[in-house]
Amino acid sequence: MSVAVIGGGSWGTALAIHAARSGAPVRLWAREREVVEGIRTRRRSPWYLTDIDVPPAVEPTLDQAEALAGATVVIVAVPSEFVGASLKALPSIPADVPLVSATKGLDPERHLRMSELIAERFPEARVAVLSGPTFAREVALGRPTAAVIASRDDTLAALLQRRLGTREFRLYANRDGTGAELGGALKNGMAIATGIADGLGLGENARAALITRGLAEMTRLAVALGAVSGTLAGLAGMGDLVLTCTGSLSRNRQLGMALAKGESAASVERETRMIAEGARTVTSALALARRYSVSMPICHEVGAVLFEGKAPAEALASLLERPVKREDR
Repeated sequence: MSVAVIGGGSWGTALAIHAARSGAPVRLWAREREVVEGIRTRRRSPWYLTDIDVPPAVEPTLDQAEALAGATVVIVAVPSEFVGASLKALPSIPADVPLVSATKGLDPERHLRMSELIAERFPEARVAVLSGPTFAREVALGRPTAAVIASRDDTLAALLQRRLGTREFRLYANRDGTGAELGGALKNGMAIATGIADGLGLGENARAALITRGLAEMTRLAVALGAVSGTLAGLAGMGDLVLTCTGSLSRNRQLGMALAKGESAASVERETRMIAEGARTVTSALALARRYSVSMPICHEVGAVLFEGKAPAEALASLLERPVKREDR
């Protein structure tokens, strides 16, 4: 197996380290010259996971054609807002080479899933989705992780389980790529909501309520878009939601906490270099909710804080003042 990873951010770097640790030669494409040179000369990225060594089997490059040459698996791990442009720049890929979407987000312009963008660019490609509760740092450190590899093609899913899975990186196969992608994307907005609640000191009861009702919102929208509800109850839904809403490494939760203190999303992103996908995902989620007539009150209030200047405390008050209803609706 030879792996090409498209995207030299924290998640792409972690996946490259993981693949190299499992014995595969890896080419890692990054658009930043500093990242490529840092890995080549010091075996560490200067911007992402800066204290973790990148194995010699990972060859960084600025050339996408070089990254893809001879690859038997291609992993796309670019932030969602750049996936469309990155795919357009990629040279042709043989139809028998699996393309794995590892990006958790939605296209900010057309609100498409990442696998839909891949299918547009490479109509004959064998596409799978990698999703689940996966903090990049812990994957890079080789800590135990379970995730989902989703594809309608059972043979492809089984192949990728064998090629990308290890004892510490356990992959479960699933046919519902739609649910896996939407779970990985939509949980980001809910993590911002729980971060706001934590930042306001509302307590653990409030956090549990937001996570649970957030999952209900995510499931309603995902099912409206063709997902299987059970997928949202698994690793790519509830698993990723719990991790992102409670984990200390969650960028989206940190963004919510910063918003509760009066900071802006733009200032937080400038300070960290790492993109919190949630802000962009909220825009797409709200657009899709309107299109499919799905109620998403938590997402709506997060959007009001992010884009309309609503005070975080007022947004949480709006949720508390909503009329009570049956839980199963």
